[in-house]
Amino acid sequence: MEVVTAISNWVNNPANQPLLFLVMVGATISFFAMGLSAFFVSASNPIKKRIGIEMGDRLEEDATEPGRRLVDIPSLVGPVAHWLIPSSEIERNDTMRRLTYAGYRAPNTAESYYLIKAVLTIALPAIAFFVLRFFPEMTGTQVLLIAGIAAMTGMIGPSYVLDKLVIRRMKLLRDGFPDALDLLVVCVESGLGLSAAIERVAREIGVSHTELGTELALVNAEMRAGVDRAKALRNLADRTGLDDIRGLVSMLVQAMRFGTSIADTLRIYSEEFRDRRMQKAEETAATIGTRLIFPLVFCLFPSFFTVAIGPAVMRFIDVFAQM
Repeated sequence: MEVVTAISNWVNNPANQPLLFLVMVGATISFFAMGLSAFFVSASNPIKKRIGIEMGDRLEEDATEPGRRLVDIPSLVGPVAHWLIPSSEIERNDTMRRLTYAGYRAPNTAESYYLIKAVLTIALPAIAFFVLRFFPEMTGTQVLLIAGIAAMTGMIGPSYVLDKLVIRRMKLLRDGFPDALDLLVVCVESGLGLSAAIERVAREIGVSHTELGTELALVNAEMRAGVDRAKALRNLADRTGLDDIRGLVSMLVQAMRFGTSIADTLRIYSEEFRDRRMQKAEETAATIGTRLIFPLVFCLFPSFFTVAIGPAVMRFIDVFAQM
């Protein structure tokens, strides 16, 4: 408590305000310089350019879409990586899995993610101190409380945003999967091989479902680069994290291993997938009655009773008032 009081007195001391202002300005300039340097380092990386060219123009355009990649800053994160990244392997693997599901697969993505958390944890309290110095009526305890909340937001905020990005991308992939499966069945039954069918589906589905089209195009790019078809399909399941795609990949791998017809396999899986979708829709419809209880009780019933019984209650009130 004495430490908190000492810090509060130092922050509220008018003689220390210029020094505090200079420290916050210097920290802001440093963060801006780090971000600018990271941008130029990522943009001038020749390995990324070569990979983008090999994967094709459409994949390169999607990879450079704003918001689809974290900033890659190996030269800045490397020296302090052991301080930023947690020592628990389980936590690191979980973070990498979530980043992959969100579509961030650039090298050193985990380091960039933890760097963002560290920067926000430091920058948000600094910004809070800078803003609150214009409110002299606030006590030192209140300032420290707000700064603590800002630091907690910097620590938890990136994880929350990442979870939302994972949910959003999985929804986009799940919405486009039925159309892609139907197109894949049509292409295979028309005589195309699996690789050619995936390439055609990626090109056609990329117009309406960009995320899924990009993933299928990446599968085709891996197979053209020499990766085994089974391995490329398993990579697709690992990148998306969807059970529907994982089931399709398992059936295709078994069909290729035992030499069965891929067209028959896709047709059977398509029928099973439609049955599962219908069962899920029926299950959701069966719960509508239960979900309507709370809106009816809290929204509809009060209005109904007000309209139906309200005039009678007002009349009773008038009658008793005249007695």
